[in-house]
Amino acid sequence: MKKENEVGHYYGMKIEDLIPILDSIGDGIFIDDASGYALWINKACEDLYRITREEVLGKHCTYLENMAIFSPSVAKQVMEEKKEVSILHQNRDGKRLLTTGIPIFDDAGALSKIITTSHDITELVDLQNKLEKMQNVLQDLKASEGKIYEEIIANNPLMYNVIQMVERLALVDTTVLITGESGSGKGVIAKLLHQIGDRKDAPFVRINCGAIPENLLESELFGYERGAFTGSNKEGKMGLFEVGQNGTIFLDEISELPLNLQVKILQVIQEKEIQRVGGLTGIPVNVRIISATNKNLEKMVKEGRFREDLFYRLNVVPLNIPPLRDRPEDIIPMVRSFLQKDNLKYNEAKMIDAAAMSILLRYPWPGNIRELQNIIERLVITTKDNMIRPENLPDFINRYENPLDLSEINLESNSGLHRALDAAEKQILLSAFAKHKTTRAMAKELRISQATVVRKMAKHGIA
Repeated sequence: MKKENEVGHYYGMKIEDLIPILDSIGDGIFIDDASGYALWINKACEDLYRITREEVLGKHCTYLENMAIFSPSVAKQVMEEKKEVSILHQNRDGKRLLTTGIPIFDDAGALSKIITTSHDITELVDLQNKLEKMQNVLQDLKASEGKIYEEIIANNPLMYNVIQMVERLALVDTTVLITGESGSGKGVIAKLLHQIGDRKDAPFVRINCGAIPENLLESELFGYERGAFTGSNKEGKMGLFEVGQNGTIFLDEISELPLNLQVKILQVIQEKEIQRVGGLTGIPVNVRIISATNKNLEKMVKEGRFREDLFYRLNVVPLNIPPLRDRPEDIIPMVRSFLQKDNLKYNEAKMIDAAAMSILLRYPWPGNIRELQNIIERLVITTKDNMIRPENLPDFINRYENPLDLSEINLESNSGLHRALDAAEKQILLSAFAKHKTTRAMAKELRISQATVVRKMAKHGIA
């Protein structure tokens, strides 16, 4: 009979001979004898359970379970059931572990050893929970009548965080400033805020501050009394703020609002009333104000082009929409969604092949979602057969697929492969640097880490 602390022999080799290998494995490994006494554990097991070998060797699995070191004891369950057992549990640090106990039988069929492995699946479970939560939220939202979640694709964590914030902001009646590049979906988010809030049954009035001539903007916003100015309606006119009573006023491109009207918007927010052009009395208004801009309002405040007091009134809760280039996970489902809509619109059955999709994924989309949507519609209209291929894409997108010009690399015939590769690497870095100027953007294009870009630039003396 083997001694209690002897691990044993397998295929003519002692397990002790394999200890360096077993200690290098990231999963925890625990070996018990047939009676449930601990024979050996590896270093990963010590780390996972915050124990030392000296603490557990020779101890029975029931004792270790009672001491809450292994809770529950998988080895104990294997001894009782004489079969492989897997459980999900937590260690004393709260980490989620997948632990599997495997019985080892001798030639006579009797239990000889119990090998238990523990794998830390905390990160995997967290990611799965986040994914399930995201899917459940989106499914619930898409199933809600009258809501517009079906217009929003949020596989990307940044965009998913925006959706979560929108849900919270919909419950309070505060002003919100939505920022983001042109075409990133600020208007869709503003409408979503309205449609899932308490004001959803009242009007949603969108006002593009940059599209209405300055001389007409005040009367459009606040209306005018009869005879207020030459050519005006004899009966007067209700302004957009009155049209939106009890609803939401969305001031798009708020940065284009003239300074004199910025004062009046500030008064509306503070006093909750408007005054028509030519009017003498205030008219109470109950509206929620959401504004949006693709400009840097803080910079405009410093330059004197935007009122500081209005900026702080509008920017109670800022909401930034990430650009499409930072949402690569959303591009493929967006392409499919736009294809489906445009195929239906134009009675087509267009699809896109993998090579063309790969090019679309690499393109930086300076026009964001609006640009992608327009490109897909163009492709549905102009592509002759039903498969959209790289040659069908616009030239400026195809050119971006091969952004690095290596034609200027000068390789001497006798330089050797190593020096030739160094020269090519340096030219690639110089070309990428000339185009992007930042190591982060270079890394993204070259598909390597930023640290690698910095190291290689230093190697080639590129400052």
